[in-house]
This record gives sequence, C-alpha cells and structure tokens, in this order.
Amino acid sequence: MKNSVLELYTRIFPGSPRFLVRSPGRVNLIGEHTDYNDGFVLPLAINYAVWIALSPLDENRVELYSGDFDQQLGFDLGEIRNRKETWLEYIKGVAAHLINKGFNLKGFQGVIQSNLPIGAGLSSSAAIEMAAVKAFSGVSGFSIGVKEMALVGQKVENDWIGVNCGIMDQLISAGGVRDHAVFIDCRSLDYRPIRIPGNALIAILDTATRRELAHSAYNERRRQCEQAARFFNIASLRDLSLELFLENRSKLDITVGNRALHVISENQRTRLTTEKLEENDLKAAGKLLVESHRSLRDLYEVSSPALNQISEAALASRGCYGARMTGGGFGGCAVALVDANKAENFQEDLYRLYRNVSGLEPKIYLSSAVDGTELITV
Repeated sequence: MKNSVLELYTRIFPGSPRFLVRSPGRVNLIGEHTDYNDGFVLPLAINYAVWIALSPLDENRVELYSGDFDQQLGFDLGEIRNRKETWLEYIKGVAAHLINKGFNLKGFQGVIQSNLPIGAGLSSSAAIEMAAVKAFSGVSGFSIGVKEMALVGQKVENDWIGVNCGIMDQLISAGGVRDHAVFIDCRSLDYRPIRIPGNALIAILDTATRRELAHSAYNERRRQCEQAARFFNIASLRDLSLELFLENRSKLDITVGNRALHVISENQRTRLTTEKLEENDLKAAGKLLVESHRSLRDLYEVSSPALNQISEAALASRGCYGARMTGGGFGGCAVALVDANKAENFQEDLYRLYRNVSGLEPKIYLSSAVDGTELITV
C-alpha cells in the first residue's frame, strides 16, 4: 500500500508528496457495544489501513483524490458547509472540529487509498478520521496526542456524520500497539497493552455481506441503554452491578432489560479475556468469545444470519479456540482466535463450511496487531 499510494500521488499531482500517513483499521476481540456505555473493550489495530500521501498548499483549501472511488473532491477551510453524502465528509468534519478547537489549519493536496474493506465493520471511518487528523497536523505544524485525536474523531461521528458511536474505534486506530491488543477503559480513556500470545493468530472473517440499517439500529440500542441507566439513576450501564440489575429486571421493559444484561455481562467477559490472554489460556479466552457472540445474537440482537453462520463455521474448523461477530453488527465481519500452527487448516475448513451453508465466499484475513496512526516525512 505504501508504494501504491506514493505512485498514485505522482500520477495525480506534480512532484512528490511531503508526508505519508498510515492509519489502521481495527478488529475488536471482545467488548462489543460497551464503549458508549463507558465500559471496557479489547481491540487491536490491524495491518490493513487507510493511507494518505500529501503536500501542503499555499491556499486555504484541501484537494483530495480517492483511489478507491476514482474521484477528486475539495473544500475551502474557511467555508466548511454544504454537507453531502461522500467520503469527503469525514475529512471535512475533522477539519471543522479542529478549527473549533482552535487549531490553525493549512491546506493540502493529496491522495487517499485503503485496503480496508468498507462496510465490513473494521472501522474504515475511524481510520479515515485519524488519518485526516495526522494529515492536518503534518501540514499545519502542530502536535496532538492519541486521546485528543480520538475525541476529535468521535465528535465528527456524533455531530457531523450523525452516528452516536463511542470512543473505541478512534482510540485504537490512533493508539494501537504492535503485537498487542489494547484493554481500554472507555470512561477514563486509560488503556493498557495486552500481549497476544505468540502461538495465536487473529482471523478476521468477512461474511461477504454488508450492514443494512445499521445507523438507525445502532442509535436505537444506544437509546435503550440510556433508558436502562435512567431507570437505575446511574450515569451509564458501566455502573450497574449484575446483582442490582437482577433484583430489578422484572420492572424493566423486556427488550431494554436484555440490552442492559448484555452490556453488564460483556464488561465482565472483556476483563476475564484480558486475564486469560495474559495467562496464555487460549481455550478459556475462546470460550468467552463464544459467549459474547451468543449475547450479541440473543440479547442485543445485532447479529445476522451470515454472522451466525460464519461464527459457527469457524468453531467447526480446525485450530479455532473461539469466534464471534465483531463491529456494530447486522453484517460485515466476525473474528476468531486461532492456533497459529493450524492456520492453514482453519482457513481451508472455514472457507468450505461457510460457502456450503451460505452460498457465499468469505474472505479471511489473518492479521497481526500493529502500531496506531503515524505521520511519515517522505
């Protein structure tokens, strides 16, 4: 990808770029729909990313060509408005929020290209946002920390795009750690690297389906969680114990109660998974992934037939410790914890089993954990 985006720049613009930005996607090992409830998550930055090659402009304008969409778009930094449904909205939103925070932005020209599957639940949008923050910091000459970067990206999603997401996607894209998953407290934004045992691989399983109606369903579930928190008079479901919930569950709407139970139990599973990985107990960690999927399927109701089928196919494949849907749900990808010594067997079995049951051909990405978003001077 690095060479590809550099070559693309020289085809679109004269000369060579001044900067190169790499911003990874993420896969969440466990801790789903807990981030906007101030809970715990365990994602890792993956070796599939958004790349931007760019150079500063003298004028107060951004001109960006997308290699994925074969489209060049731009906007004036002094007049950011007229939002339209294009990939450029993420860049515009980042610029608007950085300006609102007092940063003096300078314009640039560049190209953007990605090998992240769009709509697969691997957080291509957060990767674009973090890439944009780094691009502006490079041409404008300011530094910005991981947490502040993540908060800008979350603000873009919430206020500009209209998705009430939590902080996980942006934080792991900005602050990933090579060879580690990262245990994140989504309230304090404190995070701690958790080494992935060397005898394990993370397999990302693309169902070849894409999410439909995900934004409205996502926002609905967030409202349901907030309703449960209001009932218990707490700031968020992070503060609700299982004991207090069970004592009062009958007083809640059944659906709202199911949503709350998922969040409470998922927070517990996420903490336990970090312990099991640190103990190199991959079987126990895999079992927790399976429990997470069942909870997302039955209590949170964000799975899909394809996600269920690929997770079950993974569990029936050689070398698999555990598997679950990952991301917002309703399509996209699952994630599996796999014995590194049986990776080829796992891929062979998974491809055959999922194709037989679904009629679809999956894509399987064996990923390592990589560092977060970086700015490279070319």
